[in-house]
Amino acid sequence: MAKSLRIFGLMLVFALATLIARPARAAQDMVQFGSNIEVPKDTAIHDAVCFFCSVNVQGTVNGNMVVFFGSAHIEGQARHDVVVFFGDVKAEDNTSIGNNIVNFFGGVHLGENVDVKRDTVVMFGTLQAASSASFGGNRVVEPGILFWGPLLAIAFGIYYIVHEVRGARRRRILRGY
Repeated sequence: MAKSLRIFGLMLVFALATLIARPARAAQDMVQFGSNIEVPKDTAIHDAVCFFCSVNVQGTVNGNMVVFFGSAHIEGQARHDVVVFFGDVKAEDNTSIGNNIVNFFGGVHLGENVDVKRDTVVMFGTLQAASSASFGGNRVVEPGILFWGPLLAIAFGIYYIVHEVRGARRRRILRGY
């Protein structure tokens, strides 16, 4: 009897929690996996999150744009942050970014009169900005050679060691004949 009352009590708590739970505000968010996100002109969305795809904005993104393994192409407005991992950011002429641009392992290309309100961070990639592009904060660019250089040196070192060990083993076997 006590066990069934506990089970009934837990079911009642879960039922109340389900009724009280507030729905997430995702009506204006776009999240895609493998399909590009298109924001047409005169259209606004809140956040755009894309995995293995690209975001093309001709309208307005009021929140953040986050892209993994794709690119962000902005012809309209991005009113908050633009973050891209393993891809490129391209902002066409006369566009604005409301906060930061952050790019890892890719390139950032900013056209004429592009306005970035805060910081631009490009890690292990390139930044190409027109002379008329304006930055409200810092510009930090760490070229890819800082990552790929040591990695390639380690890879070549391992290749050399393996090559020499195999050669020594081969010479030892051939001396035995």
